[in-house]
Amino acid sequence: MRRDYRWVLLLLPLTAAFAEDTTPTAWKVHALDRPQPPVVTPAPEGAPVPPPSDAIILFDGSLEGWTGTAAIGPDQALTMTKGDLTTKRTFGDCHLHVEWSAPAEVKGEGQHRGNSGVFLMGRYEVQVLDCWKNTTYPDGQTAAIYGMHPPLVNACRPPGQWQTYDILWKAPRFQGEQVISPARVTVLHNGIPVQVDAEVYGESSAGAAKPYRAHGDGPLRLQDHQCAVRYRNIWIRPLDLTPESRPR
Repeated sequence: MRRDYRWVLLLLPLTAAFAEDTTPTAWKVHALDRPQPPVVTPAPEGAPVPPPSDAIILFDGSLEGWTGTAAIGPDQALTMTKGDLTTKRTFGDCHLHVEWSAPAEVKGEGQHRGNSGVFLMGRYEVQVLDCWKNTTYPDGQTAAIYGMHPPLVNACRPPGQWQTYDILWKAPRFQGEQVISPARVTVLHNGIPVQVDAEVYGESSAGAAKPYRAHGDGPLRLQDHQCAVRYRNIWIRPLDLTPESRPR
């Protein structure tokens, strides 16, 4: 059954008003009057980016290694059909490469247009959205750290074209139940830096970030928002970004 998210948008201001807002910025979460990121035209759409030799291939046309259901097209791209997709493997620090495409036929506006999300460790969202000539709240637009950081620029290609995310992720560190080092993330959208060592304030949630909860490694999760977003060529390079692991 198709889910209707319109009621979520209607209740969002009320939800934000009562949720604990842990985002330490001068702007309210999802503020519509927050300055829009400037538009930057990226390089033209290209072929899939080949993975480096140490990459783990997460998706190249096969859903082996995933839980969930998706349709696989003749171009070896997936479209989710019955909920989110989640990797069976879990990861911590990593370099993640994802390619995605919003539907060429534009339907809806704002958050209803090509909406999906890439969730690191199953909890922390880099927003997927068609923001080609489409305005929405800045901390929810393409390549935003959802509800926290708008992208530095809007680097979207037109709908129907393939877009790339390269995400450098440093997982949060915990001591018991206490967070001692928050997650940090750098995102390149179509080769353009749009998040640079951004602090993640907590778990992604509509209305306000939720406080951290102690956890270990987690899966990659692709959000099904019933918007027919396609994905292809997903690979990951596990990293260890603890200071002690670096060569001296």
